This record gives sequence, C-alpha cells and structure tokens, in this order.
Amino acid sequence: MTGTNPCENQKPAGGSWDNKECFVNGMVNALEQAGGDVSPGAMGLLNVAGRTPITTEYWKNSMCPVNVHWHLGAEHRSFGEYDETGTSPHLAGTPDTGLPARRLASAGTTRYGYACHKYDAMDPKFTTPYAFAHCLDMHVGETYEIHWPHSALGACNTPYQFQEPFYDGVFCHYDPTGAHAGLTLQDIANSVGVQSQTFVIVNDEHYYYPNLINGMIVDGTFGQNIAAYTGSTTGTSRDNVICSGYVPITWQVDRACHLISASSFDKMCADMKQLRDDMSGDLHPHGARDLVFRNLTANNLVTTGGR
Repeated sequence: MTGTNPCENQKPAGGSWDNKECFVNGMVNALEQAGGDVSPGAMGLLNVAGRTPITTEYWKNSMCPVNVHWHLGAEHRSFGEYDETGTSPHLAGTPDTGLPARRLASAGTTRYGYACHKYDAMDPKFTTPYAFAHCLDMHVGETYEIHWPHSALGACNTPYQFQEPFYDGVFCHYDPTGAHAGLTLQDIANSVGVQSQTFVIVNDEHYYYPNLINGMIVDGTFGQNIAAYTGSTTGTSRDNVICSGYVPITWQVDRACHLISASSFDKMCADMKQLRDDMSGDLHPHGARDLVFRNLTANNLVTTGGR
C-alpha cells in the first residue's frame, strides 16, 4: 500500500528501556512487573509510591488499541478460573512444561501459561478440530490470553493505528526530547495500558464474537470483574530473573475465563491481515511469561468492572 508509516521503528531501545536484572545483591532492581496474580484478595508486595492504575475505560483517557496479540495459556493467574489446576488437551494443568515445537511456528519449545478449568474431553466442542484459514498454530480446547495494548500516543483513528510490533503503536507519537521529555511514571501509567482477557477455544458457533480485534469483549459476564494494577510488558524474554524496562503501564485484566469460538479468532486474524501495517508476526500465540513474584508485583491492585 502507498503511504509512509509514521509509527515504523518508533520502539525506543537502549538505556532504561532494556531488560535488566530483577534483583541485585538481593534487592529489587526493577519497577513493577506483569503478569501477576489477579485473584480476588491478591496483592503485590512492591511499594510503588502511590502510583495508581486507570480504572475507567481507556477511551475515556484518549487511548486507542494499537495492537492485538495472544499467549499460549494465561500469563496472569486467577484462582479457580485460570491457575495451576486448570486443564487442556495437552498440558493437563502443568503450566511449566513446554509444548513441542510442532505446536508453534517458532523453533524450540514455547512455555504454556496457566490453563482454564473449562476443558471437557467428553464434549465435542472442546475436541473437534477447526480448520483455521488465517490464524497459525491454534488448537481447539487450549487456553489463550489475549492482550490489547492501548496508547494515548498511538496513531488513533488513522490507517496506522494498529502496529506490529506493538511497541511501534504504543510509542508512535512519542517525543522523548520535546513534549514528552518530562513525563512522570504516573503520566506513563495514565497514557499506556493493556486489556487482558482469557479464553478457551471451542468449535461451536454459539460462542462467536465478530469484533475481537478492537478490544476486550464486554457482554454478559465478559469484562465485568476487572483487576487493575500497574506493571510492565510481558513475554518470555522476561521472568523473575530478567525484568522488563517498559514500565509502568496500566493493566486491566478480566478475572474470568470465557469460551469463544475458533471462528472468532480466525475472523480476528483475517482482520489483522487487512490492516495497513504487516501484522503477520502476531498471527500465532506467543509464549507465556512466568508468574511474577509478589515482591515484583505492584501493591496497587484494585477491582473495577464493566470495560
């Protein structure tokens, strides 16, 4: 397509943006991390000096979705919804076991996060294969956590709103030496956020939702019990030894696990292929980060609802 992508290569790097050791000489060496335990009553132990997450809808803060991607298994933990006792066709609730390389396009093994409790090997909607035409390496019955990064610095309401990698979308109009040179940590948490919702894929059109690309589903029980806190970017390049430097950002995490049709995911992938920027790098599930230690998780988790 014609036109110049204003967000290309806008991801900042180097210095404080780089991954860093989480602990040095036994002391915390990083700001708050994600994903954490969002179970009711859970609270991180890291004092974040009064920083607070956004608790209203992101659009009310002039933010728009700039990317969509998902992880194999949940990166967050929600007791009784997606946790260490969840089940799936292949993992059967052992989240620290990597799946074989054939399960994903990338080489090696990909870490599976937490599984939901909804899989039923005797119910054909969890076991009947679906012929994905657009998504890659997806499987009926598995748990996936979708992330929708949002930003007030994105190319909102333009053909370049959605970007891959998501950092380009988040930082599209970031001006580190000009207008944004004096941003405080709270300013960042007020300008960048992620919606997170966890699903088990089923082969059943009763669970079809046509607009998965544009953000968290808010319908019925979807998006009603939200855990909000400040954290970081995630992914398997970080764990409890190496921490992310992209912090602090608001997280709004749906505590419930939901069923969704395979066709809903495939429609989302088809939509991703139609965007101006090439999103082919996000058409498959990414690996899940280890659950963040409580002493690396912010002590500002609050419950809100109705995204």
